[in-house]
Amino acid sequence: MAAIAKALFRVSHIDGDVETFKTLVIFCGVGLLVSLLFASYGLDLSAGFF
Repeated sequence: MAAIAKALFRVSHIDGDVETFKTLVIFCGVGLLVSLLFASYGLDLSAGFF
């Protein structure tokens, strides 16, 4: 993940802290996971669904 963050900073030419970017990505990922859990609440996600 650090390599991705460094590559994005190199491409965007923004000087920033990689740890800050990693923290932001983790929080966004947790938020997305929680959103998906709330969206699927009450749905039948058994094998027949897929």
